[in-house]
Amino acid sequence: MKAVTLNAPGGLENITVSDIADPGRPGKGEIRVAIKASSLNFHDLIVASGQFPTEDGRILLSDGAGVVEEVGEGVEEFAIGDSVVSTFFPIWLAGKPGPEVSGFAHTPGDGIDGMASEYVVRSQNAFTHAPQGWSHKEAATITTSALTAWRALVVDGNLKAGETVLVQGTGGVSIAALQIAKAMGAKVIATSSSDKKLDVVRELGADETINYKTTPEWGDKVLELTQGFGVDHVVEVGGPATLKESLKAVKVGGHIAQIGILSGDEASVSVLSLLAKQVQIKGVIVASRQDQIDFVKALEVMKQKPVIDRTFSYEALSEAFAHLQSGSHLGKICVEW
Repeated sequence: MKAVTLNAPGGLENITVSDIADPGRPGKGEIRVAIKASSLNFHDLIVASGQFPTEDGRILLSDGAGVVEEVGEGVEEFAIGDSVVSTFFPIWLAGKPGPEVSGFAHTPGDGIDGMASEYVVRSQNAFTHAPQGWSHKEAATITTSALTAWRALVVDGNLKAGETVLVQGTGGVSIAALQIAKAMGAKVIATSSSDKKLDVVRELGADETINYKTTPEWGDKVLELTQGFGVDHVVEVGGPATLKESLKAVKVGGHIAQIGILSGDEASVSVLSLLAKQVQIKGVIVASRQDQIDFVKALEVMKQKPVIDRTFSYEALSEAFAHLQSGSHLGKICVEW
């Protein structure tokens, strides 16, 4: 069967399509899945570029959606023909994260082989059902970015109707957060460096938009738009370059979900600002399997489909990563066989 692998030490030029052995039949508690589609995340790009070193020949990509072909002994949750989507932390079943998910040792496409493969045999915990009526490509967008947005706003943030959410940029997490927030009756302020992209997010429901390139101190603009109070939630994906403005934009007693490291991983933060705002900053890396199950149920009620920017073939994964790296996308980038 075909799989897309990464040769050490990494780099987009070291991504190859390989013929590897079929994984065979599922054992006890396992399922065999024909993978039909995946979506790309910044974490995948970091692995592919070699910034997060992994094993030579690692099969890439954390997200995968497909069809159950066979179930092993003791599997009752799935049946042959079910549409399923992978989980980012297959060993984090429910509740709060523990030491076992402090790194990526069990994450597909990083610590273990990923979903850029025609077939996989994994524990049933490595998948959940996909939303009914969704294509495999649409379902593949759930695992990492959309589930992260769900946890940030709903699981950790306890989002309520009428609250205000700030989303940064137009990547997968931010667009999913915008859709979730609007579906739950919240107001959304969105930022981007592109007026063209801001036009699109307004069509998706953003109540206010800010071009952070022409308004570099956008935190002040957020305060102006909220009559000086600030927003209830910030979906923070920028990292060091944006955290200062996020602290300015959030209300007293508000919530910042720190998700991204697009501008690096070390930030200088004013402790006085933290004290003055009495803000909660919560680090978020995806969520548990149960959170994904809950999210899928919510998606079936929300009736909102993901925004997909472009779709590539698995054989063109290097090109797809280059598109992600360019930052020109809006929403998710997917790959299909």
